[in-house]
Amino acid sequence: MEIQGKIIAILPQRSGTSKTGNAWKSQDFVIETHDQYARKMCFNVWGDRIDQFNIQEGEELTVSFDIDCREWNGKWFNDIRAWKIERTPAGMAQGAPIEPFSAPSAPNFPPTDQKDDLPF
Repeated sequence: MEIQGKIIAILPQRSGTSKTGNAWKSQDFVIETHDQYARKMCFNVWGDRIDQFNIQEGEELTVSFDIDCREWNGKWFNDIRAWKIERTPAGMAQGAPIEPFSAPSAPNFPPTDQKDDLPF
């Protein structure tokens, strides 16, 4: 899945050691869309991708992510994990400007004295 928007918050990085003795680190980010009714979503980045993506507050991004769910002590938690980040060019953040529609003017035909066979 993908979402496009602006990074509005960067939460503190967390780290620790797994049961198997491997070190881990994770960081959460909040992105806000530019829809008519803006939506916010918190996603996380794990491991070396934190440094690789180098996400900064205020950046316009397209985030590709997977959604997973896990159980802990009888409670269920959603996990939204980013696996690809693309910088959005500044002009594309809000979308291309929409040109107003203008109907073409009706052609001017010279008046004729001939009768049409049309009923209208």
